[in-house]
Amino acid sequence: MSTTALTQAGLNLIQQALTIYNSDLRLEVCNARFAEMFDLPPEHTTPGARFEDTIRHLVLRGEYGPVDDPGDFIQTRVDVARAFQPHYMERTRANGRTISVEGAPLPQGGWVTVYTDITDTKAQEQLLRSHSETLSEEVLKRSEELAKTNRELAATNKALKQARRELQESEAHTRTTTEMVPAHIARVDATGHYTFSNKRLATVMPGQPSDILGQHISEALGPQAYGRVQPHLEAAMDGQPSTFEFTHEASSRRIRVAFTPDPLEPGVYILSQDITEETQTRAALQQTRRRELAAQLISGMAHDFSNLLTIILGMQSKLARQVTDESAQPLITATLSAARRGGDMLGRIADITSKRGWQPGVLDVDAFLSDLRVLATPTLPEGISLTTENTTTGAFMVDEGLLQDALLNLILNARDACGETGAIDLQVRAIQDTWLEWTVTDSGPGFSETALEHGLDPFFTTKGGEGSGLGLAMVYDMTKLAGGSARLSNVRNGARVTLRLPLRPAEPVAKPQAGDALALLVEDSDDLRASVRDMLTALGYAVVEAASVAEAIALAEGLPNLALILSDISLEGDETGLALIDRLPGTPLRLMTSLPSDHPHHIEARAHVPVLRKPFSAEGLTAFLGEVMPQP
Repeated sequence: MSTTALTQAGLNLIQQALTIYNSDLRLEVCNARFAEMFDLPPEHTTPGARFEDTIRHLVLRGEYGPVDDPGDFIQTRVDVARAFQPHYMERTRANGRTISVEGAPLPQGGWVTVYTDITDTKAQEQLLRSHSETLSEEVLKRSEELAKTNRELAATNKALKQARRELQESEAHTRTTTEMVPAHIARVDATGHYTFSNKRLATVMPGQPSDILGQHISEALGPQAYGRVQPHLEAAMDGQPSTFEFTHEASSRRIRVAFTPDPLEPGVYILSQDITEETQTRAALQQTRRRELAAQLISGMAHDFSNLLTIILGMQSKLARQVTDESAQPLITATLSAARRGGDMLGRIADITSKRGWQPGVLDVDAFLSDLRVLATPTLPEGISLTTENTTTGAFMVDEGLLQDALLNLILNARDACGETGAIDLQVRAIQDTWLEWTVTDSGPGFSETALEHGLDPFFTTKGGEGSGLGLAMVYDMTKLAGGSARLSNVRNGARVTLRLPLRPAEPVAKPQAGDALALLVEDSDDLRASVRDMLTALGYAVVEAASVAEAIALAEGLPNLALILSDISLEGDETGLALIDRLPGTPLRLMTSLPSDHPHHIEARAHVPVLRKPFSAEGLTAFLGEVMPQP
């Protein structure tokens, strides 16, 4: 037997008549007692029967006694039903029997009504009245009124209990929903004390408490955060809604807060969200748009100079392997670093207005700081010390070229501020799990008030004609491209520049082991080809060389076991290295170029194969092949 049939059988056992009508005033359920009590035909006790039709049937049959205007009487009953309210009433039917009618609305619309025949109860009351000679008329009247009141009170209590259950269910649903939202939702009263909280404050602002119900907002947020929100909260208490952002210094999180005045009673609703990653991404996009200028004029120069720097880097790497004098190694390392920096600066020139943005790679902080010290120390007077400290562990995703340029710029600025003697300190630390913070502090005179306000503006300088005013602006540009921030400040004995970059952990890149693999190198510059050949040979490759597409194809057809084809995009003849993509399908082709990243040839190449940007060092080639080549 179905659940519906079982339910109907149970309802038929109830001695009272019962009906349930939906919000469209159509019958959903009734029991057999309803049809029996009002002697109704099947069309009025079948689900879907219209309330109006049933009332009309009862009126015309005389259920309500003489009715002057049946149409008006029926319409009034229908109107009352549409605006249904909980009620209890007693009425005497045309057949002389007395019934009580108790109705209650349903949460989803419609109502349920219970009809009880109380004729015997009323007869007992009448019998009591007629046989009681000792009870006064007034006592009997009061007793009858009290009995009726008790029945009405019982009906009202049922309605209140139902309303309370519905309210509790609604509140439970609301609380569950607010707990699932990744934001802090709360309400404070007119005195600033929390009357509701979804316990998400600690998620949005790490370090703050979760159970804050009854606390004052200043106690829950702390002095710094409360100081930022207080003016907006006071405005909201006066009826002015607002949405604003601020940085929660204790956790370095960027928070967006919306205050909405309570329309019913004094108080304010609060919605707080952590938008740290959104802010970082937004800052990076804004900075990228600012850099969209034309730079085609220098692309040819960038190509030639990139080739020269690649040759220098290759020769210096080879020299480093041949020279055994330990005193020469720091000079070789400094030359390599300077050449790399020149290549990075060339890339900055070529990309200053292209689509180039923050291009993070795996950065070992300790190795990076070691290279930076070697590169920066020769530029410092003997009386100035440079110390570095790293409290982080592991590798991070950072654009090493941009970061090195920025830190060198800060170190050189600190050197100029110190004069002939002083100290420069570079510290690296992680802030929560949000920022990788780089701090450069010097023992100079510190920033002036004007410099603190305008130091990051383009062309602002305190060096007169000797300064370009682009150094700190470049640092600011770098941090914004990354989605981070730069801040100038003074400390007790000098100046400080703080850079915060998004903290993105990474795993170090494994180096390839070429063994006796064979590589085909395609490059039209003899000097550059010789330099790259030495780099590949140092990795263990056996190298054959070509200068054009035609020559490369001829060699490749006779060398079926090639492990690598490394070709420049710009070659001798009419064809570029891109032709090898279609002419040598299925081969392990990798391209290199000094063309800017938005050049059509560069874009097309990246769509098909990995591309290595010139200039590059032996380490750069090793890292590139480690990322894109399978292990032999």
